[in-house]
Amino acid sequence: MPLGGRSEVAGVSGGTCDFTSTLMCGACYRATVTSAPFESTAPRRIHVSAAVILDDDGRLLVVRKAGTTAFMQPGGKPEPGETASETLSRELDEELGIRLDPRDLRPLGSFTAAAANEPGFLVVADVFAADIGAQDPQVGAEIAELRWVSRMDAEHLEIAPLAREYFLPG
Repeated sequence: MPLGGRSEVAGVSGGTCDFTSTLMCGACYRATVTSAPFESTAPRRIHVSAAVILDDDGRLLVVRKAGTTAFMQPGGKPEPGETASETLSRELDEELGIRLDPRDLRPLGSFTAAAANEPGFLVVADVFAADIGAQDPQVGAEIAELRWVSRMDAEHLEIAPLAREYFLPG
């Protein structure tokens, strides 16, 4: 029986239980068992859709969300039931006023990198090339700033690892 008259099951009660045992060479052995949640050392993942939008000069469109410091590709997290291309189409409209049919986005694949604004997380992005034609992106929901950047421009900016590692032009 647990010490102190408590009868909870170790690992289930949410508290700490003390147990005694005489199984170890007849000596009294005392152990404390806690039911702390399992903590994985593996990075947690954030799933998003992101756009590669290039201008006529080959510069990449990046945005900085309000309250953050890193520039990243436009896009975001899916709403329940959305496909990756539907997510990106919605996010481009909300964030930049760019209207594209999800079928007009060209899939480039799934890419993984360290998350720019969430330490200890990885971002897993379904990335699409987006031809915006003559549309002019404007700062919208959640966006504090947008820029068109070349690799040289990016040397002087904090660029999210996903964009820096995979999509900055030449």
